[in-house]
Formats: sequence, structure tokens, C-alpha cells
Amino acid sequence: MKTKMMSMVAAAAVLLAGVPAMAHHSFAAEFDGTKPVILQGKVTKVEWQNPHIWVYMDARNPDGTVTSWECEGGAPNALIRHGWNRNSVKPGTPVHVEGFQAKDRSFRASGRDITLPDGKSLFMGQGGAAAPSAS
Repeated sequence: MKTKMMSMVAAAAVLLAGVPAMAHHSFAAEFDGTKPVILQGKVTKVEWQNPHIWVYMDARNPDGTVTSWECEGGAPNALIRHGWNRNSVKPGTPVHVEGFQAKDRSFRASGRDITLPDGKSLFMGQGGAAAPSAS
């Protein structure tokens, strides 16, 4: 009976361990490396969560209108190793973001770099083999 119970617990642990991995995706699965975007605007919200952070911003278009964008960054741990902290980018901060638009052409982007008002540039952590490198 004890062996059967341990086997069931082990099987459940293996199944549950796979759940976060299924939610993760590659750059190429969601974003288009041939569609770079450059966004200028103010941050409206930042979400620090696994597996990626999200920076939400209102970007000003050339015609003066504003579009709300969602910019995906890397994993929180990776960003901390690249110099980020939870106060690096706050709502209301004017930023310049470079990245790549979602394949579905929605206002979502994979962020590559974010530049702050003082000129400091932070790597947003999105990369991998399929992501285009900085030129």
C-alpha cells in the first residue's frame, strides 16, 4: 500500500512539474523577427511574474495618437542579473523600447532594450536563437 501511494505521489509530481513548461514559448512562436518596433511613451504598469515580466506603455504614434502596448521581457531572475530591480521601471516613466511585434500584429512586442530618461539602457531579456541580434 505504501509503495502504491508513493508511486501516485511521484506521478502527480511529474505531471505538475510539466505545467509551467507548457506555458513557456520560444521567441519565434509568438514574435516576428522581421517586424522591429521602436516605441516611445510612458509606462502605465509593470508586472513582475514568472516566466516573464511585462511592461505596459502608452506609446505616441507619429500622428500624435496614443496606442497601448504590452512589452514582454525576460524572466525576473535573468533581468536582476542584468541590473534590473523592481524599481528600475515605474509607472509614469517615459521610456524608449526596441523590440519585435507579435506575429498576430497586435500591440504586443518582445522587448529587446529599454532606455530610461537618464539614458541608461537595460536589456529586456528577450532573446534566444530565433531572436534577431542588436545591430
